[in-house]
Amino acid sequence: MSKVEEFEELRPLLFSIAYRILGSVGEAEDAVQETWLRYDGSAARPTSAKALLSTTVTRISIDVLRSARVRREEYVGPWLPEPLLSDPYQDPARSVELADSVSMAALLLLERLSPLERAVFVLREVFGFGFDEVAAAVGRSEAACRQLLVRARRHMEAGRPRFEAARAEREELASRFFDALREGDLVGLRELLAADVSVVGDGGGKAPQLARAVVGAENVARLLASLLPRLARIDVTFEPHEVNGQPGAIFRDRDGRVLHILVLDVLDGQVQTIRSVINPDKLGHVGPVADAWAIDREARQARRRTE
Repeated sequence: MSKVEEFEELRPLLFSIAYRILGSVGEAEDAVQETWLRYDGSAARPTSAKALLSTTVTRISIDVLRSARVRREEYVGPWLPEPLLSDPYQDPARSVELADSVSMAALLLLERLSPLERAVFVLREVFGFGFDEVAAAVGRSEAACRQLLVRARRHMEAGRPRFEAARAEREELASRFFDALREGDLVGLRELLAADVSVVGDGGGKAPQLARAVVGAENVARLLASLLPRLARIDVTFEPHEVNGQPGAIFRDRDGRVLHILVLDVLDGQVQTIRSVINPDKLGHVGPVADAWAIDREARQARRRTE
């Protein structure tokens, strides 16, 4: 097998490792590309391409994350991971771990960890690497990696929701939610929302966004019930789509460009959190991006004309 063939076979795994460490599609793709350049530039052929490439992409991702954390501290408004429509790496033996670890809720929990804790947790808990492989990847002893994993598990368990919905239940509830959203059904929406539900928007200062999170079933239902009719007047549509392994939707303008992406956390039979990513820098990998400011202005003008 040639170097190119080896790398392409492992690319889905490398991207999935990098994305979980970084929470960014663009940065993960860059880390994978840098891994290829280093591999292609090396004359030596490793005993295990998987071990070498996993180590390389992990170390690159750790370095990128350390600099990214400074940028995220200065970020305008709430920071959310870049939405991922489908995970390229599949492993039936670890399907539960893979699905759970890519959700926005899990990625936000991973943000609480140090870069080394995050890398160790991802490699060991998500992908099932042996401690010898983890130690080689992060450049620490096996004993140190075990301690890093203990701390990471403690942080993750402290913030993990107590209940998780079965896939069929989640999809059924999401279908009802999006039907009610499409119809602007205030009562129908309210019935599906947890009492302390919240809506969090990520515009990064580069698109219209909520001044702060909207909390409470009544407040959120009213916000959502008024949202789509306003947008529908200017031909904004949405299509339900799985996002980060969770129910979600892609909103598009009249020309099919991506406006924003919505993701639902469904817990204990209700929608617990609604996350909206509208920062254009986080949507380009999905397709051409709409001008959210122009759409906001047009929606306001359309609203004034009907009042």
